Amino acid sequence: MTFGDGLPPLRAVMTEFGLDPRKALGQNFLLDLNLTGKIARQAGPLAGHRVVEIGPGPGGLTRALLANGAEHVVVVEKDTRCLGALEAIGRHYPGRLTIVSGDALKTDVADYGDGRPLKIVANLPYNIGTQLLLDWIAAPVWPPVWSDLTLMFQREVAERIVAEPGSNAYGRLGVLCGWRCRARMLFDVPPDAFTPPPKVTSSVVRIEPRPDPIAVSLTSLERVTAAAFGQRRKMLRQSLKPLGGEALLERAEIDPTRRAETLSVAEFCALAARL
Repeated sequence: MTFGDGLPPLRAVMTEFGLDPRKALGQNFLLDLNLTGKIARQAGPLAGHRVVEIGPGPGGLTRALLANGAEHVVVVEKDTRCLGALEAIGRHYPGRLTIVSGDALKTDVADYGDGRPLKIVANLPYNIGTQLLLDWIAAPVWPPVWSDLTLMFQREVAERIVAEPGSNAYGRLGVLCGWRCRARMLFDVPPDAFTPPPKVTSSVVRIEPRPDPIAVSLTSLERVTAAAFGQRRKMLRQSLKPLGGEALLERAEIDPTRRAETLSVAEFCALAARL
């Protein structure tokens, strides 16, 4: 079955360009065009927006973004084998697709803006997804160049992103995301939707920046969360001992017998501010 855009089925594209997924690149291609369309729609109205996509592979999500009205899509792809397939999409949507051949971890998405906030939409490679998210959250200028992120992760990672205090999934990632962003889980994607099927379920997450996050040093917040969750079973007076222990907790007015998973994002920020 062909997609409504008139381009060939993705399996045919993979065969034509020899795109066997490679584990070393964290590749699990999403070939269900109904699902790629659903992800594109979850990114909100695309008309008039510039979108950045990381790791497009054979271009299933790229096609969905363009078909759903994105004004311009910038794709960043490390695997040069995929460039021919992406160029074919560019010819089908002339002037609306920019292909960047390179490593997303070394790419500043701000370089591809046009003065308006970007949308970032991606089925992120599992092996770099968390690091990319942390890089985007750690932007030196806030609000960032992106208006929202619609991203797919392993479900375990997605749960840590949206985790609330007191939950088993709550940790450093949940604190850092909760500090500067609002995140919510949208829907799950089963393993059999991918080629090859991963061993885990995936989840799509929507993340939006807070306009006025608590003013605190990212470096200090990372130090506090690393120490606290590095020994999450211990009381904070013990896990935070290298950073001042009870004296630090007293300055932040936090009970030293509490454990890391009970602290709110605001309380972690209070600790970071008093380092």
